[in-house]
Amino acid sequence: QVQLVESGGGLVQAGGSLRLSCVVSGSTSSSYVMGWFRQAPVKEREFVAAISRGGRGTYYTDSVKGRFTISRDNAKNTVYLQMIDVKPKDTAVYSCAASNSPVIVTVPRAYDTWGQGTQVTVSS
Repeated sequence: QVQLVESGGGLVQAGGSLRLSCVVSGSTSSSYVMGWFRQAPVKEREFVAAISRGGRGTYYTDSVKGRFTISRDNAKNTVYLQMIDVKPKDTAVYSCAASNSPVIVTVPRAYDTWGQGTQVTVSS
């Protein structure tokens, strides 16, 4: 059974940077499209970024383009989300997710397995 464990969250000042990691266990990460989602208090879960199985394709929500970068190292079964120039509106619990889809997908229902999430708090 595939499991996902995120790390790297924390408190950061606006304009700073963070790198989130998501380790995949129980299966080979290259079998999955991987995505990052976030959920702020009293808001719905929001798609952030996704990466294809081989890592050549990526897709981002507009609000993070140019600031966030998703990448993966399938040899390490790990997916990353590099965040730079973070803003208070980026404050949320960030979760990684794995999808059996053959192509990049952006809706939560397309993802089969989820991590517990890691809190990112950006202070102004």
